[in-house]
Amino acid sequence: MTNSLTIGSRGSQLALWQSNWVKAQLEQRGFSVKIEIIQTTGDKITDVALSKIGSKGLFTKEIEEALLEGRVDLAVHSCKDMPTELPEGLVLSAIPVREDPRDVVVGRTIAELRPGAVVGTSSLRRASQLHPLRPDLKIENIRGNVDTRLRKQREGQYDAIILAAAGLHRLGLGEHIAEYLAPEVMMPAVAQGALAIETLLSGPGCAAAQLLDDAATRLCVTAERATLRALGGGCQVPLGAHAVLSGSELHLAAVCISPDGSLVIRVDARGMDPEALGAALGARLLDGGARLILDQVYAQ
Repeated sequence: MTNSLTIGSRGSQLALWQSNWVKAQLEQRGFSVKIEIIQTTGDKITDVALSKIGSKGLFTKEIEEALLEGRVDLAVHSCKDMPTELPEGLVLSAIPVREDPRDVVVGRTIAELRPGAVVGTSSLRRASQLHPLRPDLKIENIRGNVDTRLRKQREGQYDAIILAAAGLHRLGLGEHIAEYLAPEVMMPAVAQGALAIETLLSGPGCAAAQLLDDAATRLCVTAERATLRALGGGCQVPLGAHAVLSGSELHLAAVCISPDGSLVIRVDARGMDPEALGAALGARLLDGGARLILDQVYAQ
């Protein structure tokens, strides 16, 4: 196994934190590691809601091309950005231990927001779940990295914004959090809080990455991703899913919700096989009305 490795990463502050964390973990195990920054399609389009761009792999495609061409040995992604179907020849060699998967509110708590207050999010999943909680709020698109979003909220462009707890924790910005949203209130995105290390099917990058895999996190993330795969696999589907491992049993809950919040389908189940559990829950969502929601989303 070669001891010299290159990580492909997006250039945002959070992406670089994640890649530097993986770099440090591998260096502790005797590897020499450098990071190559690669701009993705999602980084180039900053003025459109993600749900309206309509492409899978917005934040992964260019980095995956670098992997396949041999320019990098490992790619570090936010696992929630990963399509459920990977390009031929690539594999998720490691899913390290997960951070807090919950969403959070910055600015004011949901209850404290005045009627008509402006809440910023680029996520259709978050916006859809916020509608029935507070139909009197005005939800507006917000793009940009974590620092940019925090600045826009601080300047008064938004009364509150919704972000992932994991990103704020990793960047040491937890003091900005006004409220943590429990999964029962705001179901997290599939694989939220988890990192994904993508590599070729074999070789030095794959072997090194496998040293960082966390078995419990992989089980939970696999179940959540199987649910998303059953619904078509796009990371902008208005689906939330959250799995918890208790002993040897997984408890998986999921929600699919229409963009206006008028139709909410919630399902949950327990089981041992993450792929089977996720597929079964996805099928129940589709039978319960998720097909209508997906048709509505794709029509828009």
